Amino acid sequence: MTATGTFGLSTEARNLHWLLGNLVEEVPGVRSVAVVSSDGLLLLSSDPAAQPVTADEAGRPAGPRGSSADLATIVSGIGSLTVGAARLMDGGGVKQTMVAMEEGSVFVMSISDGSLLGVHAEPDCDMSVVAYHMALFVGRAGHVLTPEVRSELRKSMEGNR
Repeated sequence: MTATGTFGLSTEARNLHWLLGNLVEEVPGVRSVAVVSSDGLLLLSSDPAAQPVTADEAGRPAGPRGSSADLATIVSGIGSLTVGAARLMDGGGVKQTMVAMEEGSVFVMSISDGSLLGVHAEPDCDMSVVAYHMALFVGRAGHVLTPEVRSELRKSMEGNR
């Protein structure tokens, strides 16, 4: 991820882009990363360039498989499901969720303001390293993700479409 999409953003928003870029570049096996607001909107992405929506054989929009929009949808859904499960089980707040699949893994971690950090990684990634770097990101980004910065990031993502 480059800083080309950060022109005109506040220092806080640029720092979040930098932190996200570091997460993708420094952690082996990370495919893509997304930060999603508590209401399910994509705020930050390792793939800010929107891919064109394709159509299937019936002419319905198929959507870009594997894109940040898809990851944001998955992260939001997993986050919602696990929060509901924790409530039913009187388990307290959800800290992290991990889904291991044959061809990859998805990690979801809560950020202090209700936003979520999602990572899609290779199947052979070191899960503890991914989780550690996610925790570092959450620790550094949690206090910066104010309502003003969330709004700014949302607008910048809409401008990339």
